Amino acid sequence: MSTSQSSASHLQWSLVVPVKVLARAKTRMSAAAGPHREALALAVATDTVAAALRCDRVRNVIVVTDDPLPAADLAALGAHVVPDVPDAGLNPALVHGAGRGRELAPDAGVGALSADLPALRPDELSRVLDVAARAAVSFVPDAAGIGTTLYTARPGVEFSPAFGGGSRARHRERGAREILLPGIDSVRRDVDTPEDLRAALALGAGPRTTAVAARLPAFA
Repeated sequence: MSTSQSSASHLQWSLVVPVKVLARAKTRMSAAAGPHREALALAVATDTVAAALRCDRVRNVIVVTDDPLPAADLAALGAHVVPDVPDAGLNPALVHGAGRGRELAPDAGVGALSADLPALRPDELSRVLDVAARAAVSFVPDAAGIGTTLYTARPGVEFSPAFGGGSRARHRERGAREILLPGIDSVRRDVDTPEDLRAALALGAGPRTTAVAARLPAFA
């Protein structure tokens, strides 16, 4: 490995995690989660942020949310919380958070990380970020191969995420490097449906998600 490659692989990152207002979160889990839907949404986001903060390649986690409950809980973990000032949809919110990340650490890369990764493992995230460090812009597709769970841009590179339905195709069309490594299932396993949650629990979800799932009849 050359000196420049070694330096790139040790790049630090500021990751932006968007967290919905809990009343609007995890709607596809309504039938399975019932009255625990908001608690599940908060648990999933909390386990995701906690794992990201434990990753040795992550310098800062910036949470973008307008909900005071996750704002307080995630700030207590050590995340920087900013409101969704643009209030213009997901991608503008991520750009706003990335701007804060670059203020906090101008020499770090910036990334957008899904808040729906309750089985996220810090070592797997570290491996992904080391690969991302060697490309201007990169992304990780979700387990379904349709969406995106992580989008990154190196320092000095425009941060222009295209999250939303079919984002994998859009990120590829824009020239972002697709990261498909073996053994990064926890970085790709986002949770939107009961089937997704079962898969995350099988991988080994974080303690908060596991605890809430145990209260759901379908998962007890």
